[in-house]
Amino acid sequence: MSAVPTPPAAERHPLGPGRFGELVGTALPVVQGPFGGGLSSVALAAAVSEGGGLGSYGAHIHTPEEITALVARLRAATGRPFAVNLWVPQEGEAEALAAAADPMTAEHVERLRPYYEELGVRPPGAGDVRAWPDFDEQLDALLAAAPPVISLVMGLPPRRLVAEARRRGIVVVGTATTVDEAVALERAGADAVVASGSDAGGHRGAFLRPVRESLVGTFSLVPQVADAVTVPVVAAGGIADGRGIAAALALGADAVQIGTGFLATRESGASEAHRRTLGTAESRTTVLTRLFSGRTARGIPNRFVRDMAAHEDHVPPYPVQNALMQPIRRAAAEQDRPEYVNLWAGQAAALAQESPSAETYLADLVTDARKRLPA
Repeated sequence: MSAVPTPPAAERHPLGPGRFGELVGTALPVVQGPFGGGLSSVALAAAVSEGGGLGSYGAHIHTPEEITALVARLRAATGRPFAVNLWVPQEGEAEALAAAADPMTAEHVERLRPYYEELGVRPPGAGDVRAWPDFDEQLDALLAAAPPVISLVMGLPPRRLVAEARRRGIVVVGTATTVDEAVALERAGADAVVASGSDAGGHRGAFLRPVRESLVGTFSLVPQVADAVTVPVVAAGGIADGRGIAAALALGADAVQIGTGFLATRESGASEAHRRTLGTAESRTTVLTRLFSGRTARGIPNRFVRDMAAHEDHVPPYPVQNALMQPIRRAAAEQDRPEYVNLWAGQAAALAQESPSAETYLADLVTDARKRLPA
């Protein structure tokens, strides 16, 4: 359980912190989704935390040394609670990495060669396909740095994480895509559970069953999870305005997590091309795709997704496909070519509006929600 003090009543917004806010020490029951792959920023997390919510930073690609430095930067940017997120490794990834030098990988490179050539980048060789930093070492660094909140996706918190987090007063938050996952997370010692509906943008976090068997919509998932667990529940997926917040709270959520809406703010690490697409008619359509990383993720379909749709079932698994696509994604962002960028977004992406700042967007969200909640 967290040792972070609950904000004084005078600092609380009329929405109230709720059980989750009281757990993590925030004035508002609003969490900024933790973006991976360079979409997070210290400025965004700090702005949300300073505004009374829980700012988050996705650190799954960071080395232990980078995690240590990251937590120090977050502490320097805000004196309020924040979360650092990691991905739990999934079965088969080590085997996929070991097979990266297999002749079949050359076939995958050839499939992508026209894109490498169009963007003027060198295709990665077998030696360029490397594992992300070791998860256990990442955990050691994160526990030593002791952020107020550690959140996880794609699996259960290891026992040693739960034990050491409790000793250090760190809140542990897990992410579930099904009721069974939520129950498993509570049993594993998670202090709170994010109920992440299939509406949510970015990578799907299913870990007990295949993704195709774990696609439960947010507003079906939330009340079932709220009935099944005793820890605070955070609703995530398809929430971008006060209407979504009010609906989630009415269905039993203790807080909400918003990703795409905050991705549209100027503090996020999203490319200009990515931000321009959010809030448009084009963003009304999203798809689940493995094409960018080898893991299933929700984003706005663009030329690359449509051209490569027939290959969805043939791309190599994560992290191999992720490494093959990295030069394409990076060059496309630098060249302002949205047709080749992974435009991660949830199903409420068209509701995401450009805002002067993340703190302004957060304040507008809460004001809108207040109007819709019973007095």
